[in-house]
Amino acid sequence: MKKKTTKSSGNVFVDLGFDPAEAAVLQMRANLMSDLRLYIEKHELTQLDAAERLGIAQSRVSDLVRGKWDKFSLEMLITLEMRLGRTVRVELAA
Repeated sequence: MKKKTTKSSGNVFVDLGFDPAEAAVLQMRANLMSDLRLYIEKHELTQLDAAERLGIAQSRVSDLVRGKWDKFSLEMLITLEMRLGRTVRVELAA
């Protein structure tokens, strides 16, 4: 049986049928969450250590590392990056 494949648009959320504007925000949130999870792993932080660095409760760190993206706004994810001393930049393309 031959399987049909569809080329990705480059944004999984667009491919899932989200409005392009909403998909862009969802993609940014997913990227920031992934980055924060990688930071926690790279620095071998416990959830309690990560909570202290990020200024949030351990239960929120649990939500973060479990990928519960619906519990974090884009603004909150940017705030968490800033609390780690990182800068978030948005790049516009025509």
